[in-house]
Amino acid sequence: MSNIALHYTYQVHWSAADNLYVGTVAEHPSLSWLASNQTEAFAGIQRLVSETVADLEADGDPVPLALADREYSGKLLVRVPPEVHRQLVIEAAEQNVSLNRLAASRLVRQRTTLDEFSFAEKSRFHTERTLR
Repeated sequence: MSNIALHYTYQVHWSAADNLYVGTVAEHPSLSWLASNQTEAFAGIQRLVSETVADLEADGDPVPLALADREYSGKLLVRVPPEVHRQLVIEAAEQNVSLNRLAASRLVRQRTTLDEFSFAEKSRFHTERTLR
């Protein structure tokens, strides 16, 4: 497998519509792999991506850089409806912080909450599986 493909962002999830597991990769959103179990879906999408990257390289086409390997500036432009913008400015003023500081803290807090939820879900899954 190409080194760049090893760094890609893979995911395997259940598809009720297909009644199968689906392997996907963020850097190549048009690619997916269906399989009867998670291991096969993961291995299948990795093989497909490796073949796709090899084809792109052979044809001299650009190969997407892995999300994990990209450089990020730390700047993020977010568009919200004017009323939401107004409410956030008022809230920031009431807290005596900049709008940027308020937005950044909200994003970090939301990310932390999602990480905690993800950890809790994984723990619950592991516990349920162990009890079976």
